[in-house]
Amino acid sequence: MSILRVHSVDTEQPITTNEEIEFYTVTSPSNPSPIFSERRGVVHLYRKASQGSLPNPSSRSTSLFVVAVPNYLSAADFIRFSGPHLENITHLLFIRNDGIEDRYSVFIKLVDQLAADGFYRSLNGKRFSPAEAELCHILFTHSVEYTESGDIASTPPVGFTELPTCPICLERLDPDTSGILSTFCDHSFQCSCTSKWTYLSCTVCRFCQQQDEKPACSICGSLENLWVCLICGFMGCGRYKEGHAVRHWKDTQHCYSLELISQQIWDYVGDGYVHRLNQSKADGKSVEMNSRCMSLEGNCGSCGYGDDSGIREAIYSSKVEAIFDEYSRLLATEMEKQRQNYESLLAESKSKRDSSIAEAVEKAVTSEMLDIQNKLDKCTEEKNALAEINRNLIKNQQVWRENVKEIEEREASQLRLKDEKILDLEEQIRDLKVYIEAQKTLIDMTDSDGIRGGTLLPVPQTQSSLANTRRHKKSSRRRN
Repeated sequence: MSILRVHSVDTEQPITTNEEIEFYTVTSPSNPSPIFSERRGVVHLYRKASQGSLPNPSSRSTSLFVVAVPNYLSAADFIRFSGPHLENITHLLFIRNDGIEDRYSVFIKLVDQLAADGFYRSLNGKRFSPAEAELCHILFTHSVEYTESGDIASTPPVGFTELPTCPICLERLDPDTSGILSTFCDHSFQCSCTSKWTYLSCTVCRFCQQQDEKPACSICGSLENLWVCLICGFMGCGRYKEGHAVRHWKDTQHCYSLELISQQIWDYVGDGYVHRLNQSKADGKSVEMNSRCMSLEGNCGSCGYGDDSGIREAIYSSKVEAIFDEYSRLLATEMEKQRQNYESLLAESKSKRDSSIAEAVEKAVTSEMLDIQNKLDKCTEEKNALAEINRNLIKNQQVWRENVKEIEEREASQLRLKDEKILDLEEQIRDLKVYIEAQKTLIDMTDSDGIRGGTLLPVPQTQSSLANTRRHKKSSRRRN
């Protein structure tokens, strides 16, 4: 059994177009006063978590809910689609959401349970149009509530869980969860059926269809192990990353989350996978699950759904095989994830090893370069010291040369002065000797008076010149 809560600030507006009224009046003159109305709001669909997939007396009612009707069908088209059941309809409400342009929902109230069962058996799982792929999904509804509070509308009642209103997301769930038995696709992987809804207003379907985009966690921005909420489209990382998907469930009670990589759905309340398993083991294609008789007696003989134990056994066997295949595929997926994980660990280890080797080599090279630089600096200092010593020696050598030259010049000057003095003394001695000899000669001569009146003649200086020459040679030898 399902219940509806509609967040709406609008009121019901009757549909008064002549086309629809006239069509209904012509088709069903026996019931000329049904209510056709329209209302705008956001629908929240809730279903009991423990309820089985097949309708039973306790889960049926006279109210039905058509989850999604494609927008190309007008209200008159849907009334025509209802066909012979129009005479049993007392109220037909079209619920439109301004944020969803590709579909709308319909709430139907019938005169009694038999009429509701007939409507369900006849139209549930039927195509809206033979040329299109959309199916009519109908759920028995216990009640519908209207509220202007978004918090009240989005809070599930006790014992109920919220289901997605997107038909594709609803078909992804298994029958026990969604209550939908008939489907041609389980949407377990990317498929073309998501493109049948023109605008892709569902965030989950948009993520699954547009694979060229790179989704990320709405909180931490992680690109790995991503899960998307089937109810509101929140993108969060798994519990093996930061666990933002689990936190979203705890905050909002949205318990169904789709893993983007495997397209599998996890139920946080039931702690297990709840995606649809209706693939045939023989050819791998999806198979349609047949409904059972809706009569309280179990076999009315008129609906075509008899209680055949062979069919039940075949369905059970097919489901067991599908579960086996699913878990085999899940095991292969997990093994592939483990392989990728270990390969990433090996790559990380190799990267760390290469980094350590490069760091050690760089450290050794740096240490060796420092030693060489230190030696080079030491040699440079020694070279500079030797160059300074050499400059000092050259400077001292020049000073000493100048000193030696000055000393030699002073000695040479002293020798010249000495020679001049000696020469002067020798001349004085010579003059003195000449004077003494002249005095002796005068004394020895008897005729001193005659000498006094005589004339003095110059004496040859040959010997004296020779003597002076010898003295000059001796002085030259002494200087050398």
